[in-house]
Amino acid sequence: MKQDLDHLMEERGLNALVAAGKMHGNPALYYLANGANVISGYVIKKRGQQPVFLSSSIDREEAAASGLTVVTTNEYGYDDILREKSDRLAALVELYRRVFADLQVKGRVGFYGMADQGSAWMLLTALNEQLEGIEVCGDFAPTLIDMARTTKDAAEAERIRQVGRRTATIMGQTIEFLKSHRVKDEALIQADDTPLTIGRVHKQIRHFIAEQQLEVPEGVIFAMGRDAGVPHNKGTPEDVVMLGKSIIFDFGAREAGGGYYYDMTRTFCLGYALPEVQKTYQDVHDCLEMLIGTYKVGIETRHIMQLACEFFESRGHPTIDSNANTESGFVHGLGHGVGLAVHEEPFFSLAPSNASLLQPGHIFTCEPGLYYPDQGFGVRLEDIIWIDPNGAVQNLSHFPKALVIEM
Repeated sequence: MKQDLDHLMEERGLNALVAAGKMHGNPALYYLANGANVISGYVIKKRGQQPVFLSSSIDREEAAASGLTVVTTNEYGYDDILREKSDRLAALVELYRRVFADLQVKGRVGFYGMADQGSAWMLLTALNEQLEGIEVCGDFAPTLIDMARTTKDAAEAERIRQVGRRTATIMGQTIEFLKSHRVKDEALIQADDTPLTIGRVHKQIRHFIAEQQLEVPEGVIFAMGRDAGVPHNKGTPEDVVMLGKSIIFDFGAREAGGGYYYDMTRTFCLGYALPEVQKTYQDVHDCLEMLIGTYKVGIETRHIMQLACEFFESRGHPTIDSNANTESGFVHGLGHGVGLAVHEEPFFSLAPSNASLLQPGHIFTCEPGLYYPDQGFGVRLEDIIWIDPNGAVQNLSHFPKALVIEM
């Protein structure tokens, strides 16, 4: 949480931090700027002090909505700097020089945010070389801001819950859309007598997402049959939607403008399910229910991943624990944190470096899955779990998990 920033800065020996860049798609800046609706900006925070928001003059009122103290680039003569300097890099270095002098920023400064890698390297190198009394510090993932964002307060949890409700609406609308079609030779048929395709379903899902005023930057997975057996296959647009085939429907939706995410997956078959799909689905469902009962404060996420592997192997499925390169069975991590990014700390993996412990405030996915592309199917279920401030485990996903959708 944001209240942890000063402690995290002290751990890393930072006197100050800067988050900068375009606002859209920039969780670090969005987080520190309290979601201000500006095009770009800079948040500068000295350890033990409140952040300051540096914005362009034309964005000053939107920046003020952040609740932070706002200063504008006009106050530092940035337009004059741009006219005087030979290039934009030199101008930006001079802007930082003036801002840091005014705010009395000295010592070790950590830099965060999103930028082109080459441009960021050139800027940070120039700042380190040219600003007296400033030592530019890098921070590899998980960064200080990543760690602060790992735990959420009740207000953040409520925003995620609200996106979840709209996500459930979209899933329900999509299922009703599918059920509205007639069936001929096991294919779904549209009103104009043409087959319903995966591409047409994707188009309808995008319409439902827009109605709910959400965004899905990573795209929607609506994959059928063999495609469902490859975890991130989004589906072949030309394929005709058929009865009896497993369909994985998964998307991470966020508030419009770069806010909080929610992530949910359901697997279903239209009309009926083949016996091998029914058995695999039951194994995934049972695994999810078992895992939810194990979550508690202080438990290692790596241990929970191990439990999932042991469960699936006891049911006869290969896993990445016994074969790290397997492309059948349980082939991916068990879950991940959800917040201003759809994938963030904590992660549930078998990596020896994974030392994450569940804490109050963690919001994360539980998404066991089994994949058999050569047999033409895959199954994944995904719920969102919140460990509230009291340490109680709450499931924020309430959408039904029926395997067979009656047609």
